[in-house]
Amino acid sequence: MVSGMQLVSLSHVHDPATTNVYPGDPPFELETVATIDKDGYYLRAVRQGEHTGTHWGAPGHFNHGEPLADELDVEDLYLKAVKIDVREKCARDPDYAVTIADIESWEATHGRVPDESMVILWTGWDAKWGTAEFTNAGADGALHHPGFAVETARWLIDTGRLGHRGGTGTDAFSPDVGADATYTVSHLVHRRHRISLEVLANLAALPETGAHILCGGQINRAGSGSPALIYGLLP
Repeated sequence: MVSGMQLVSLSHVHDPATTNVYPGDPPFELETVATIDKDGYYLRAVRQGEHTGTHWGAPGHFNHGEPLADELDVEDLYLKAVKIDVREKCARDPDYAVTIADIESWEATHGRVPDESMVILWTGWDAKWGTAEFTNAGADGALHHPGFAVETARWLIDTGRLGHRGGTGTDAFSPDVGADATYTVSHLVHRRHRISLEVLANLAALPETGAHILCGGQINRAGSGSPALIYGLLP
């Protein structure tokens, strides 16, 4: 508990045997370089991309001139969070693109998404972690996972729900539907001081409203983002 709040982890454990890596990214590798018996301490070298496993992406990940990891403020990594449960639709259609109507339906029950929020999709992909179903590549190599429709991302931005400092989150690889090789939604989201949380875990523990997210991870100079411990802070 932190000041009356409960902490829950929204991050997967990184393991070379199970970590799904976005096609083209460097493999995740751990190498033991010191042992207690030989060196008096235990230490491993880590090799991975800045977007391996559970991670956050900085605006400059997709857009020239936008802030990179070391140019963000602390406040950019601590945000109000809402969770949109679209698992049923995504189970029927792995390419499902979340619509404005889906958000409006959620708001009819939970109220308007607060301005400058982290809007998180619970697609059910967190349950596929460590399997080929997570990447879900077709015969042509295209990925098949859900995301936001382009018009939905624009609407969230234009109405202030994402605002200057907010973002999107997902338990899949990206806020884009997997088959969109142009990353249209990512280009829209990653502007101003907005971030994207990707490959989230344990979303069953995150309530639909009332929580905040806190993003950890190392801050690399001119980093595109960071593998991260992402926490949900629940009242």
